[in-house]
Amino acid sequence: MNVLIIDDEDLIRDVVKEYCLNENYKVFEASNGIEGLDILENEDIDIIVLDIMMPKMDGYTFFSKMKEKYNIPTIVLSARGEEYDKLFGFSVGIDDYLTKPFSPRELIARIKAILKRSKKIESDIFIYKGIKVDFKGRVLYIDNKEVNITPKEFELLSFFIKNPNTAITREQILNKVWGYDYFGDDRTIDTHIKILRNKMGPYRDLIVTVRSIGYKFIYEE
Repeated sequence: MNVLIIDDEDLIRDVVKEYCLNENYKVFEASNGIEGLDILENEDIDIIVLDIMMPKMDGYTFFSKMKEKYNIPTIVLSARGEEYDKLFGFSVGIDDYLTKPFSPRELIARIKAILKRSKKIESDIFIYKGIKVDFKGRVLYIDNKEVNITPKEFELLSFFIKNPNTAITREQILNKVWGYDYFGDDRTIDTHIKILRNKMGPYRDLIVTVRSIGYKFIYEE
């Protein structure tokens, strides 16, 4: 697993890095959001440990820009520990929030929990309720019956499944499923999702509309 640590304090990065290396994680380091974005362009990162108050580019600016292209689990590690700080973090989509001073062992436990959850839905076969998705075979089963699904519909469903309980914007869907050079509009997404929902039958409500944002796939462990 590849961990990206973004923090302007050398000591914090060193501590987190040491504990991550003990878990045999590969570690990448950045002292601000700009460096963090550069690393994402060249490395396949599994999880991000992110400080908020940093020079050049703060944590939330980085997170916003990161979400335009990637959907990587993120744990905030910040000295800002007020309730409204945490609530704001969760409202913009971070996965966890830990305040400084912190327990490195607790941080590792939280990293493991998030990675375990991510790994569970990124295996070759996804099964949830009456839905079964064979990612390698690119086949969708609803209540044990194979469903005729187009390649684009399959890519759309896979994108939702691999980013559960996350509000995904129409722009993110267009970029990920249709590609950055696609010049269509939001109606293309809405039409495909309408058809996909119909094919999901009794599980159509697992894809919910998030008003003024986009869509979300509901997944409960």
